[in-house]
Amino acid sequence: MCGIVGYVGNNKAQDFLISGLKRLEYRGYDSAGIVTLDKKGKATLLREKGKVSGLESKVSQNARDDQIGIGHTRWATHGEPSERNAHPHQAGDIYLVHNGIIENYKELKDQIKDHQFQSDTDSEVLAALINSFYQGGKHPLSNAVVQALKLVRGTYGIAVISVKNPGEIVVARSGSPLVIGVCQDETLIASDASALVGHTKKAIYLNDGEVATIAKDSISIKTLDSQPVSNKVETIQTDLSAIQKGGYDHFLLKEVMEQPQSLTETLRGRINVKDCTVHLGGPNLSDSELRKIKHIIIVGCGTAYYAGMTAAYYIEKFTPEITIEPVIASEYRYRNAYIPKDSVALIVSQSGETADTLACLREIKKQGIKTIGIVNSIGSTIAREVDGGTYIHVGPEISVASTKAYTSQSIAMIMFGLTIAQAKGVKSNTLAPYIKEIAALPQEIEGLLQSIPDTVKNIAKKYAKKYDHAIYLGRDTAYPTALEGALKLKEISYTDANAYPTGELKHGPIALVDDNAFEFFLLPENDLYDKSLSGLEEVLARGGHAIVVTDKSDFNHPVEQIITVQTGLKLLTPLLLNVVSQLFAYNFAVAKGLPVDQPRNLAKSVTVE
Repeated sequence: MCGIVGYVGNNKAQDFLISGLKRLEYRGYDSAGIVTLDKKGKATLLREKGKVSGLESKVSQNARDDQIGIGHTRWATHGEPSERNAHPHQAGDIYLVHNGIIENYKELKDQIKDHQFQSDTDSEVLAALINSFYQGGKHPLSNAVVQALKLVRGTYGIAVISVKNPGEIVVARSGSPLVIGVCQDETLIASDASALVGHTKKAIYLNDGEVATIAKDSISIKTLDSQPVSNKVETIQTDLSAIQKGGYDHFLLKEVMEQPQSLTETLRGRINVKDCTVHLGGPNLSDSELRKIKHIIIVGCGTAYYAGMTAAYYIEKFTPEITIEPVIASEYRYRNAYIPKDSVALIVSQSGETADTLACLREIKKQGIKTIGIVNSIGSTIAREVDGGTYIHVGPEISVASTKAYTSQSIAMIMFGLTIAQAKGVKSNTLAPYIKEIAALPQEIEGLLQSIPDTVKNIAKKYAKKYDHAIYLGRDTAYPTALEGALKLKEISYTDANAYPTGELKHGPIALVDDNAFEFFLLPENDLYDKSLSGLEEVLARGGHAIVVTDKSDFNHPVEQIITVQTGLKLLTPLLLNVVSQLFAYNFAVAKGLPVDQPRNLAKSVTVE
């Protein structure tokens, strides 16, 4: 979950390392550090607790012309956030930055006798292990790294330099991403391609079990078994404007407001309104294979899981003879679940690197089940390992809390369901309403974002001053919307927010209704509208403080606040209600004066278990 950068070339390494760490800070912001080497191998190690801005100040006071270095911004796993636990870690001649978890670090630590440990981290153990094999430069650095990694259990993305050889960096990965930026007379390293944007358009994505030795003008990649690997250079799709705030106060607000455009990119070339058809080429399934599908597993974590739940509600409405099972990846990976042969698994991850989801993908593939990725990040591990897939093309999400990805993930999966229905011969008059509403959704979100923000902002500011507890409620397709809305409020405002199906109120959650909490009701005008009203009445009868978000224009119940969504949609309204929830959570957190884009204890890309 941490951010890694590296540089070797003809320019000042410190400049790239700091700029790269700023771009990767969403991956961890407990502490940060860099180390650079001059041409004689003299090291300058600078580390700081807290955000990269603190490290930047220290670097400005210790500026160097060194042309090689590595850097790291941390999300703590082993050891509290502190300067001594910050990366890079030193062991003898070795400096190392590490993303991941070394599961057997205690066992390895006991075997290392000639190193006095300075930190509480598992990463320093790996640095010391590499140094023990390096033996003061008697062996090539890459050999020492390989020997050490063969003893390691766990996940890692690492970059290693040595004072004995100040012209090369050795990098390796297993379960944690690393990208090599290819330039003329310099080579860059990052754990996310966003750090490379503006420097190069060319990148090599390392695969698990690969080790690369990098100099300013050469890249050599081998497996842990010393087999050479050809360098497949790919194009980075992101441009510089996509990773800047663009005049907004926060990335989160920018990404909420981008949804009409990001969803349009998701739909581009995939929806034909005239013929009322959907065309997805990426899943790589023939009509014959689609017709055979009887079971869909949707695997995800957090927001991706809730997007899967949303899609499941819709797909079962128009696709016959199919059971759909959304599962939480962190739980599913350890279950001994039977997967029927006529199944397909949708693997959902914005980053394409989510550790638990990736583990599920690999276990599911072992059973011979087709896997389809619903992924945003091109070139990510999940995107490369699935049998087929659909990129959602929403552009970078920099804010830790996901927003635009949820909308596009939901729609991408619904479109996959529509392709199955088409192949199975479901009549066009059944599918046409869904396809027309999907095509209209970007414009509907655009209209909503023009009409609703001030209303939502005023209500959120008012409630942020009064409440630290919230109950989100919805039925049918609005239930996963409630779950996602509560998650957003938890993530960025640290408010105790829980979500329930409205029909479950009387089975326990109604006990939470009191003057310390408010209730956030999602009430789309659908078949269950009247039954949802019953739940609202139960809350109001007990003195609840209800905010109602609805598309019913004549809603007139005596609730504290009403947010009316004006729309021509009937089926996909919950996706509009979710945009309201996103804006509410954003303004709620801003009113509390909290760091919206970098909430405490969280990081964007969850690459550790």
